[in-house]
Amino acid sequence: MYDIVIVGAGPSGASLARLLGKKYKILIIDKRQLLDMNSKSNFEKCCGGLLAPDAQQMLGRFGLGIPRNILNGPQLFTVRTMDIQNNIEQYYQRHYINVDREKFDKWLVSLIPPEVIVICEAIFKGFETVNDNIKVQYTQQGKERTIYTKILVGADGAFSTVRRKISLDLPKSKTYISIQEYYKMDNNLPYFSAIFDDDITDFYSWTIPKDDLLVLGTAVMPKNKPYERFMALKKKLILRGFEFGPCVKRNGAYLSRPEKLNQIYLGKTNIALIGEAAGWISPSSAEGLSYSFRSAYALANAIQQRPDNIIAEYYRNTNRLRLNMKWKHFKSPFMYNTFLRKIAIKSGLMSMDMINIIE
Repeated sequence: MYDIVIVGAGPSGASLARLLGKKYKILIIDKRQLLDMNSKSNFEKCCGGLLAPDAQQMLGRFGLGIPRNILNGPQLFTVRTMDIQNNIEQYYQRHYINVDREKFDKWLVSLIPPEVIVICEAIFKGFETVNDNIKVQYTQQGKERTIYTKILVGADGAFSTVRRKISLDLPKSKTYISIQEYYKMDNNLPYFSAIFDDDITDFYSWTIPKDDLLVLGTAVMPKNKPYERFMALKKKLILRGFEFGPCVKRNGAYLSRPEKLNQIYLGKTNIALIGEAAGWISPSSAEGLSYSFRSAYALANAIQQRPDNIIAEYYRNTNRLRLNMKWKHFKSPFMYNTFLRKIAIKSGLMSMDMINIIE
């Protein structure tokens, strides 16, 4: 019998386990191999690996500093915003920390207290309520395991198995497939590119430099021939002067995009959801790391403050997070409406001039 079982050891799950691990009997499971810093995981998270200012602030509040070996170069201070539909672009100042996402996740897991049992390369199969407790089933190395817990936490991402079982009749977020390819580069780009093209997706695409690799990614509706649209995006960028070396790897994942606040679902009774499993992700940029940290912190406080009514307290603790989501919803039309985006970019508001070297 455990006090808490957490499904998913990404940033939200690992943060919750770190915050509560010394006080509660906790087990956390993940399908990836996250315990060996030097090994290659059997599953790779499809993520740009950029820590935005809100995520940096939460790491600071946690009293954490990122080790050097987690970082990718270059560190980025510029966003190149490209509106292919309107044939305009601008540069904006933005401060990102560029990390290796797999190493970042492993580092967060390494911070979990030794009192917590961490099970890797395990596949969560399901659960059922037995009296006041929860029976959890998972497989590891081909063997089925059964454990019991007082609280179950789904931190298992956009396609959360935990959420799907308890939210059948609730509004669902818009779902995309995120696709990324990594290209070997001799001379990499010194900025993060945010690319808008309604012919590719009603969301956005991106390029991110990672040491000697350039990441090209997009988020496309699953029914809209995602990889064909990805390749069409690549061809358009080549025509605009982008160079892509040999492709060395690719990855993909489901991505949720809440369009309304009622699509955020925190759970029920003694089953809670955090991070993207709950729908905590920016509807304007798909930034999720700050929401992972903040929702984990809110749930950790709820478990300690109101163990008799966790979800109600968790809801109260996330009032400011919902206000933040409202702001992101308000901001979205200026990014994704073709006409409003044209006005916003052409205005040059908050953009910066690039300085060219005189030869």
